[in-house]
Amino acid sequence: MRNISTALLVSSLFFVSSVMAGAGHDHGSGGHSHGPVSSEAVTQTATDKVMSLTASGKLDKSWAGIKASGATQKTFAHDPEWVVTFKNDKVSDISKQTLYLFFTLDGNYIAANFTGQ
Repeated sequence: MRNISTALLVSSLFFVSSVMAGAGHDHGSGGHSHGPVSSEAVTQTATDKVMSLTASGKLDKSWAGIKASGATQKTFAHDPEWVVTFKNDKVSDISKQTLYLFFTLDGNYIAANFTGQ
């Protein structure tokens, strides 16, 4: 009886996972995409990421609400990436007034730093 119960549980898990991963689903702005995104789309994603980093305490609260200065494509180690820049004059350390967020061309977050490298 226990083997039958286990088999039913395992088979139901396979069914549920395949239904949830079917075609036609939407990941929204936070999910992965299937091709290059526009500078507007990556700027919105970066703005959302700054808000998330601020809310989690990884960035100072003064970064909340700062608008992106720009989004450009740069090549690092032979791979092009989106680099979205934010400037915050409220930060006293001049070397930390410019925040760079890096994304793949299809909009996936890579990293953030204050050096741009």
